[in-house]
Amino acid sequence: MLLDTPVCNFGWKAPDFKLSTADGKSHKRDDLVGPNGLLVAFICNHCPYVKAIIQNFVLDAQKLGHLEINTVAIMPNDFVSHPADSPEKMLEFAEEHAFKFPYLVDKEQSVARAFDAVCTPDFFGFNAKLELQYRGRLDNLTMGKDEPRNAELFDAMTIVAETQFGPEKQFASLGCSIKWK
Repeated sequence: MLLDTPVCNFGWKAPDFKLSTADGKSHKRDDLVGPNGLLVAFICNHCPYVKAIIQNFVLDAQKLGHLEINTVAIMPNDFVSHPADSPEKMLEFAEEHAFKFPYLVDKEQSVARAFDAVCTPDFFGFNAKLELQYRGRLDNLTMGKDEPRNAELFDAMTIVAETQFGPEKQFASLGCSIKWK
């Protein structure tokens, strides 16, 4: 089911969280934020929308690192009902796509609920004070479209790195619904 995310609630504070990677390494929100901000991406392994953007997402996350904005990906789905999103498959997915950022599992789905995440992918861009400055799509490309790419999330987070404020014009992310327990 295709869903649109809500618009950005500028200044909303990132909820605190502590989650682990599929291999058990623990990460806290405050340890993840970079000097210029944090990008939190709710993704999963099986969603066709995530699969369509994953290469550009990984490249954009790498470029954001050069701007001192860190990235974390969180898998919010019920992996019992959707085994393609299991922790073991998360490790494979992260390796296959050369993630240079943590890919955390939200087993209890409490972090996804605290963020009011709606779909995969769902992107939240925070400034250094962990105030929301971007909630939108990765880029203008949608599945099956062949047109020049407008890297909206990267461009927005570049502005956040420079000014600590996001652009007013943002487009909602599109994706599949989170698979709740």
